[in-house]
Amino acid sequence: MARQRTVSDSVLAAATPAAVYAVVADPTRTPEWSPENRGARTGGAGPLPVGAVFTGANERRGFRWITECVVTAAEPGERFAFRVRAIGGARRRLRTRIATWEHRLEPAELPGGGSGTRVTQTWTDDRTMPDAVARVFDAVATRGPFADFQRRNLATSLQRLKAVVETPTPA
Repeated sequence: MARQRTVSDSVLAAATPAAVYAVVADPTRTPEWSPENRGARTGGAGPLPVGAVFTGANERRGFRWITECVVTAAEPGERFAFRVRAIGGARRRLRTRIATWEHRLEPAELPGGGSGTRVTQTWTDDRTMPDAVARVFDAVATRGPFADFQRRNLATSLQRLKAVVETPTPA
């Protein structure tokens, strides 16, 4: 059976698309809501433009790795996406297609009234390894299919992101 290559989930947040974009388009803020990301280096702060390259530090169950990413979409208030193009340690990285992450932002009515943003986060598995090899790797790395693991990660990320963007910033 072919592996599932794309997983998406959404959440409604009581924040403007511009406010949500300011958070998701700044990789240095990702540790505030990501279950695995522990930091990013971007060469500056704030939302990144298309073509910008950044590195991410990640951890899962005590295992740490670095990713090198390139921004592929930067549409303020609407969409931010990046492709993970290398993975490995601090010095050596395997340059290969890994994954694509995307955040789509749409103005939305909130259930109790008022306006907010529907945030849809999508992960796409860009790995080119055969499905049989991926199943073995995934069983070790995530204790099951990677798509199932990412489904749980997305749900956690989105709930944490919602809390971040709905929390007023101190004046």
